[in-house]
Amino acid sequence: MSRPLKVLLFSTLFPSSARPGHGIFVETRLRELMGESGIEARVVAPVPWFPSTHPRWGEYARMASTPAFEQRNGIQVHHPRYAVIPKVGMNLAPFLLAAGSLSTLRRIIHDGFDFDVIDAHYYYPDGVAAAWLAGRLGKPLAITARGSDLNLISTHAIPRRMMQWAANKADASIGVCNALVDVLRNWNVDEARLSVIRNGVDLVRFQVGDRDAMRAQLGLGEGPVLLSVGNLQELKGHHLVIDAMPQILSRYPRAHLAIVGGGPEYASLQARVQAAGLQSSVSITGPKPQSELPRWYGAADVLVLASSREGWANVLLEALACGTPVVATRVGGTPEVIQDDVAGRLVDRRDAPSLAAAMLELLSDPPARVQVRRYAEGFGWPQTSRAQLELFERLSR
Repeated sequence: MSRPLKVLLFSTLFPSSARPGHGIFVETRLRELMGESGIEARVVAPVPWFPSTHPRWGEYARMASTPAFEQRNGIQVHHPRYAVIPKVGMNLAPFLLAAGSLSTLRRIIHDGFDFDVIDAHYYYPDGVAAAWLAGRLGKPLAITARGSDLNLISTHAIPRRMMQWAANKADASIGVCNALVDVLRNWNVDEARLSVIRNGVDLVRFQVGDRDAMRAQLGLGEGPVLLSVGNLQELKGHHLVIDAMPQILSRYPRAHLAIVGGGPEYASLQARVQAAGLQSSVSITGPKPQSELPRWYGAADVLVLASSREGWANVLLEALACGTPVVATRVGGTPEVIQDDVAGRLVDRRDAPSLAAAMLELLSDPPARVQVRRYAEGFGWPQTSRAQLELFERLSR
């Protein structure tokens, strides 16, 4: 192709000035691709319509505050609105999402950006909507599966059938780990249309630093520090890490658990801490911007990820790049990340005693931080970006 490849990224998972942390992993993947390949890109990141920006509406107000158009890191991002209908919304979401976005895609083409391929992220409703849009516009389509889209939403019969339809319409389906591609294989999707293209880690942003200095900055004290990062919801297993703390404290009385994240279980997790009398040993910090996460990773002795399901958990690689080993449940793509004892331990049983045993094992015999970092360096972005570029170029021919 004599001119730069033109890519239209389509996903509801993309940051905005109103929600800067929302879907940042999708933005990072696009930025790394653009930096590695020189492609041109536009983004259509639809947002549910909501009538009020009053702060009392919380996340809905932030959605309503999202601008219709903005530039992020030099990338033009459009945020068309689409309707969300309570109760019956799950089954109608792909159609409403597509209907709300079609005019924006047509306008982008009319304004001179006649894109070569649609790069859709998250299979439902985004991928299903993208399959319909690609058909209407006559564009090749790649859909990336990221985790709960195939692991959870596909347990609902109607969404699963729509995803299977989209998988057979798409020119390519990407899984961020082998476990997700296996789901698509079980749907009898043509093997030639399947690719595993994992996420990478930013080895510049996430680096080994002075652990003692970072602990002092964060007020974490001098004892061992355990870290649990992610949305405060049951599937992330923060409650299990809290329940494991008495066993940790019996060996390390000055140990501290920091939970970084926000979400619906904040109050229940705080109550759990108080009921166990762990107020001095467990802190729940609320969400932190990605720019602050390297300090938290770097200050910790162990990152703990007690998820019930995962696609490809970025927090694992981010911690490893900062020299911090991990304890994680053996779910989804996590075993594809943790393949060596230097990276940490996998737990087969998702319960507090198993997590505590693995944490104590790492605390008693930790790998050298430089070795952990070296392991993470095998997961940089260039290989991922080259694989994406090769796939998109093939689809655009």
